[in-house]
Amino acid sequence: MADPIEAVVFDVGRVLVQWEMRALFVKLIDDEEALEYFLGNVLPESWHFQHDSGRPIAEMVAERKADFPEHAHLIEAYAERFLETLPGPVAGTHDLVRRLDERGIPLFAITNFGADFWAMFRPTTPVLDRFRDIVVSGQERLVKPDPAIYRLAARRFGFPPERMLFIDDNQDNVAAARLEGWHAHHFTDAAALEAELISLGLLV
Repeated sequence: MADPIEAVVFDVGRVLVQWEMRALFVKLIDDEEALEYFLGNVLPESWHFQHDSGRPIAEMVAERKADFPEHAHLIEAYAERFLETLPGPVAGTHDLVRRLDERGIPLFAITNFGADFWAMFRPTTPVLDRFRDIVVSGQERLVKPDPAIYRLAARRFGFPPERMLFIDDNQDNVAAARLEGWHAHHFTDAAALEAELISLGLLV
């Protein structure tokens, strides 16, 4: 018989909150072709991920401005207006967090998130007050799907991996968690997640 799930561990970006760099830059770049070029070449998501791994955003911005001086004002805007890339909650997931918390289920999170941006973001998101601990990649200088971040989280959270449900929108992160012994859910929408939480006896 499988071990009962005793705690639930969420990803943050694209599970609890929307994240879309376009949401900011569509306000700043009128021409669609220029917008696509900028997001594909000047500030692609792959560039942002350096911040998740621990690089300071100021260092990244200075370097990128040197590479693309004609876009300096837009690159600076990313550092200053990052919160505008988070246009709102992911539909339905905050309600699931509330319901789990009200049932007394311990809640945690593991997020790939830069330390500088986390300091801006965390105070704006009260749903995270329901979480007992959050492992932030930029603070730990470990990023999903590195197995080390799951091992660190299991030590901090105090539950065996097989007794925790990990929820993430990225299939690689889900696969890595499973290899570490976690029960894991590949997030697509709140309805599918709710069905799994009910099947595991975590919600009714």
